[in-house]
Amino acid sequence: MSSPSPTHIVDQMMAHDAFSQWLGIEVLEVAPGGCVLRMTVRPDMVNGFGVAHGGISFSFADSALAFASNSHGKHALSIETSISHVAPIQPGDVLIATAIELQNGTRLARYSVSVTHDQQTVALFHGTVFKKDTSWT
Repeated sequence: MSSPSPTHIVDQMMAHDAFSQWLGIEVLEVAPGGCVLRMTVRPDMVNGFGVAHGGISFSFADSALAFASNSHGKHALSIETSISHVAPIQPGDVLIATAIELQNGTRLARYSVSVTHDQQTVALFHGTVFKKDTSWT
């Protein structure tokens, strides 16, 4: 039996990922170790300052990490993540998250995710994942 394609894996993940669905995430590209996602910030995603809550960009980038790290065919879970918010995000902004693999070891892998709006970086996210023995089917 051949292993499922990265696209098939992400489709399986999205089908059961209520939060990514709530965010309105659209998968633009998936490849082993990487992905590109898009979402639009809604008015119900802002904080008391009228800009997107930091948890929105964090969650968006975290979904990109999950999809990129699982795309190799093994279940992968984040064990450490961090984000730098470098520019405010407004309601109506269309965000792009681009996840790239920095290092892929036997059990651990590291990723970088840039979140942009109109080609301007608005957040930089880094994550480390642990790869389980469980395979995607």
